[in-house]
Parts: sequence; C-alpha cells; structure tokens
Amino acid sequence: MDFLKAFGDFAGKQRLFSSRDRLLLAVSGGLDSVVLCELCALSGMDFVIAHCNFRLRGAESERDEEFVRRLSEKYDKPLMVGAFDTLAYAAQKKVSVQVAARELRYEWFRQLIQASADRRPGGTTVAADPSPVYPDLKVSLSASMDRLSTVSPLATDYSLLAPHSSPLTKIVTAHHLDDNIETLLMNFFKGTGIAGLRGILPAQGNLVRPLLFAGKEELRQFATDRGLEWVEDSSNESDKYTRNYFRHQVIPLVERVYPGALHNLADNLDRFRGVEWFYREAIARYKSKLLETRGQEVYIPVLKLKKLLNGSQAPPMHAPPEALRSLVYEIIRDFGFLPQQSDELIRLLDSGTGRYIESATHRILKNRNWLILSVHPSASAAYILIESTDKAVHYGDGVLHFERLQGPGVLSGGGAGDSAVPPERSFPVSKDIACLDAAMLRFPLLLRKWKPGDYFYPLGMRKKKKLARFFIDSKLSGADKEKTWVLEMDKKIIWVVGLRIDDRFKVAPSSKDIWKISRSREADMK
Repeated sequence: MDFLKAFGDFAGKQRLFSSRDRLLLAVSGGLDSVVLCELCALSGMDFVIAHCNFRLRGAESERDEEFVRRLSEKYDKPLMVGAFDTLAYAAQKKVSVQVAARELRYEWFRQLIQASADRRPGGTTVAADPSPVYPDLKVSLSASMDRLSTVSPLATDYSLLAPHSSPLTKIVTAHHLDDNIETLLMNFFKGTGIAGLRGILPAQGNLVRPLLFAGKEELRQFATDRGLEWVEDSSNESDKYTRNYFRHQVIPLVERVYPGALHNLADNLDRFRGVEWFYREAIARYKSKLLETRGQEVYIPVLKLKKLLNGSQAPPMHAPPEALRSLVYEIIRDFGFLPQQSDELIRLLDSGTGRYIESATHRILKNRNWLILSVHPSASAAYILIESTDKAVHYGDGVLHFERLQGPGVLSGGGAGDSAVPPERSFPVSKDIACLDAAMLRFPLLLRKWKPGDYFYPLGMRKKKKLARFFIDSKLSGADKEKTWVLEMDKKIIWVVGLRIDDRFKVAPSSKDIWKISRSREADMK
C-alpha cells in the first residue's frame, strides 16, 4: 500500500484539511504521533507541534519531552510544551488519572487555538481564553505548574509564531484504527447507544484524526520503511488500564476464534457510522414535531406523545417498545436524564398535574396536557439582601430596579432617582412594576424564592392567602411556580414579584413618597 497516498485519500474523503489550515499536532513521541508528523511533513502541511508532559513517569516523561524537542528541530517546526501536575488535578477534580490527563490536554489545545486566533501582529503576548471548557481548570493549572517549557497553558508568548500570520485552525491527534476498535468494544461492554458503536469520529469540530484508516502494524511498517525513530511509553504495557487489557488480552482471544475479527469490526465501524446518521435524522424530525420552545422552557404535548407511543399515529408501522423508549430517551438525554428514566417519563404521561421527574440539572413537570421541561430550581443565590442604596439587583429571573420618588399627593412615578412627581400622573398598570408606600418600608429587604407556607394579603383583599392557593387561583403552571420570587420585609411579603403586591404596603392618596420597583426579565433582555 502507498501509505502516503492512503493518508491523503482518507483526509480528502473525510474533508479533514484545506490548503488554508495551519495544524496543531499533538505529539507524544510515540510511534503513532511520529508517523503523523512524517505524513504531515511529506504532504507539505503547515503545522506546529504541541507536547504534553503530564509528569507521571519520572525520568521517562523528561526523556519524551527531549525527544519531541529534537523532532521539532528535525522538521524545523515551532514546538510548544506544557507541563502539568496531573495527579494534583485528578485529586482536586476527583477523576481518574486518565480522565485528568485527557481534560488537561484538550483544554490546553483549545486555549492554544483560541489564543492564536486572538493574536495581534508583532508577536504580542495574548492571554488564553478566560472561559475554558472545564470549570476551574485555570485555577488547577496555575496552582500546579511550577515549571513550563516553551509555553504556559495560561498565557502564551506567540513570538514563536511570528513568521506566520495565519492562526492555528485544527487540532490533529494520532488515533488509529486499533484505537477505534478498542473504543467500540469497551463501549459495547460498558453499555452504549448508537453513538458508542460508531467509535471515534474522523472529525469533531476543529479536532481531526487522519490516521483512523490504518492499524498499528501498518503504522509500524511505514515507520520502519522510513527509518523513523520513536519512544516507547512503559505504561502501555500495563494491563491495569482498561484499554491495555482489551489490547493485550481480550482482542487476541477473540482473534483466535475469529481470525478476521479486526477487519470485520473495522467494517462495522463504517456501517454503524452510516446507521447513526440516519438515526439522528429521524430523531431530529420527531423532535421538531414534539418539542415546542417557549422562552427557556420546552413544552411537550402529552396527547401527541401518547398517540405516538400507542402506535395510533406515525410511524405507520407499529414500532417495538424498545424503539419508542429510545425516542423518549433521545428527547430528554441532552438535559442530564439517564436511559433508565425513559420509563419514568412514559409513566408521567398518565400521572396527575404536578408530578415530575428530575435530573441533576433539569425537571420535567406534568401540567395538564403538557410536559414542561425547565432548568432545575437551584438553591444557590436563593437569598439576596437589598439595601436602600441599591439601584439594581440581579437575581435568578432577571433584574429589579429601585427608584424612590418624592412629591406631595403622589400616586405613581417615573424618571430616574429621587424626583418630584406631579399628582396628575396615573398609576402604572403592570405586573412587572410595584409601587409601594415608602413610609411602610424599612430596609434591608430580602429577595428570595417562595416556599410552602408563605402567605400575604393580596392587593384589594383584607384577608391573608397562602401563596400555594394564590398560584392555583392564578392558574400558574408548576414550572412558573418554581420560578416565583418574593420580596420580604421583617418576615412580611410585600410583593410576589411579577404577580401582585401586598395590600398593606400599597400607595394611598396620603402617601408622600413611594418606592417604584420594576422588573426586567432575563428573557426580555436577550
């Protein structure tokens, strides 16, 4: 096989590169990444080498770094090296060492890509993107890096790239066909959906893997023919890592029974990739018919979904329960729900109003003929103290604006700050505005989520009413109830925000000053 031609054919078929791309090659110094460097160089591609020193193997890690330095000199390409305290990061994040290394690696690559795009002419030092993919990663890195070679993952001197004006556009890794087959098998035994069966994709956003067409032995043969040198990672020989166990134990046993197993699995990967595409297309069509977005909530019609599940509307053929359960899961999976919760949602269709199921981040609530999917109510920032000097207070559903208005016989107000208000001005009619008698208010006020047992005296009523009953009378949905905040003073509710003020704090003809509190909802500010 003409390996270089096969490389170019695969990259072209998968549309991995263009002539304008400048590549960031992830190079460990092992066989796979050395072959990747050679192929990119022979193809005339413009690239930069990035090496991660995870500091997990002592002198061997330093040896690998030095080898990659020599490799960059051989190809006359810029080199970027990041050193990480991977064990400290794994302990802080409570993840395995393998997961920690992967997160650190890809976040650093992403920062390099972003920083090169933000770079200004003249080799200016540019800070990396302040919003990394992994929360708190920058804190972990800055705390753990006592030495950096060539480049810091947090702030990079791009004078190394001064001869080039074009930014880095693609991250290129050396994953090959054997890696993909191992991934397929591990996913299968762990339990997976259609996405797990198609394995590693050749391209995901700006991350590309141009060696997926070739197995390990083909890479080794090419390297031997070209007289390439590489380093061996001793940890690859240890079966304590799941991937190594599959590589050294499971796959050889399977090949004894089925000598063509690897070839067949490679063909399966291609077939599963095609099947997944059609699967996603079908799911997208059903979701477009079933899901209705209203602001930050998603509404699902109960009757329509029940008809689908009962086989009384399309698809025309009666689908097996497993297929319908898969559809339900695809509807809810992006919101943190587990496959096992598909049956819970199906049961929710026949439950009473007010029943719900939850994930770590979202809630699906049954409200009459709808399922309402919304962000799970958070206890964070549930209590906000407000002083008389505050002009604007941000909270979970938007912003409250405070204005103190003064003037004889005032009934309403407008304008900014403390201002005189003519008595002929009309009282504002809006649920998003509360006008309250200033003489009745004492700061600080407390803004919080409502809770069971809360009551107030609704405007126009002399008797108190529990908020739960007020919500029922107002025909509020369960999702709307969850988002309701109250403004409180001395344990007295003065305003159910966006709904009604308390009668005890209303503006009277004798009121001299008023507090005008207006709400800007988050959805209206977008």
